[in-house]
Amino acid sequence: MLSTYFLIQFINEARWKLFPRKVTLAEVQFLEKHFFYFSRLKPKFKREFILRLEEILSTKRFLPKGDLKKVTPEMEILIGATMTMVLFGWKELKLMHFHSILIYPETYFSTINETYHRGEVNPRHGLIVVSWRCFVEGFIDPTDGINLGIHEIAHALKLSNWIRTDGEKEFNPKSWADYAQWVPAEIERLRTGESSFFRKSAGLNEHEFFA
Repeated sequence: MLSTYFLIQFINEARWKLFPRKVTLAEVQFLEKHFFYFSRLKPKFKREFILRLEEILSTKRFLPKGDLKKVTPEMEILIGATMTMVLFGWKELKLMHFHSILIYPETYFSTINETYHRGEVNPRHGLIVVSWRCFVEGFIDPTDGINLGIHEIAHALKLSNWIRTDGEKEFNPKSWADYAQWVPAEIERLRTGESSFFRKSAGLNEHEFFA
């Protein structure tokens, strides 16, 4: 299992270096129009964002699932830009463990827990899975705090912090320890109905709280 993982990592790095995915001018214009976060960046940060986005796009596979016949460049750009946005505070972080993005057109049925999903993260197989409809709905209202793409990538980020074989450092250990000490009390506040900055769903468990 571990050898397979390192093989995937090697292939991803090789693909990134040998066949980098370049963001076209038309795609930059698409981001300006449809990706609020990017449109508000200063020019120098936009250039950095595009470079980071190209790294993300070059090291991930975007695969259609279910009735989705094809992953369009716009899908790649929006999902990749969302990942870039979440990781923009880190200089090198690319969530290398998560090498593939699976895209369903709608909510999809999981045979594992026999329920419909909007999205999920599978660390065992290095997968991030999203429903495209639900992903797009997350960008309709940028002020409602509900965004499937950010949510699932946040899950991947938290899980990556536990993975020691990806060669990446997500969080400062002391800062993470301080955060982990604070979380249980805040979750308890949510569960007891006390006023909180966070949505009620964050009280389900530590994973949902983080995401």
